[in-house]
Amino acid sequence: MIDRQPVSKALAALLATASGRPVGRGKKPASAGQHYYVLYALDTTIGGSPLADLGEDLSPVYQVTSVSGPDPARPGSTGDPDQVEWMADKARQTFLGRDPGTGLWLHPLTLPGISVMGRSLDIEAGGTNDPTDGIISYVQRFRFDLTPA
Repeated sequence: MIDRQPVSKALAALLATASGRPVGRGKKPASAGQHYYVLYALDTTIGGSPLADLGEDLSPVYQVTSVSGPDPARPGSTGDPDQVEWMADKARQTFLGRDPGTGLWLHPLTLPGISVMGRSLDIEAGGTNDPTDGIISYVQRFRFDLTPA
């Protein structure tokens, strides 16, 4: 059986490292400035192993919400739609980007005892539609197909 918590921690660390932005798990990160990510653990599918095998496959879905907020030093400022789209692009590149020469992931997801069989964009709801909102956000959901190594 694959435990979900190490997967959640590894994904948050991978996104923070690749983007240079803070990532909170289910809430605004403590070190957040104007621009940050919130990672939510959503649906999970378990299955795939034969009857005699105790190591089930796991396919968790994670929501990544890219957030651009007002500048606290500038009253009346708002989030930046361009910034939040850059962050959404960066999240997509982090989780789905591949080296064109080798086909390998640009950002490996290293989980002891687990092989990553696949990564995909589950749904991309997109951004808030009013750029005058104080906080601009962009929602994406990623699915990761995992199996015991």
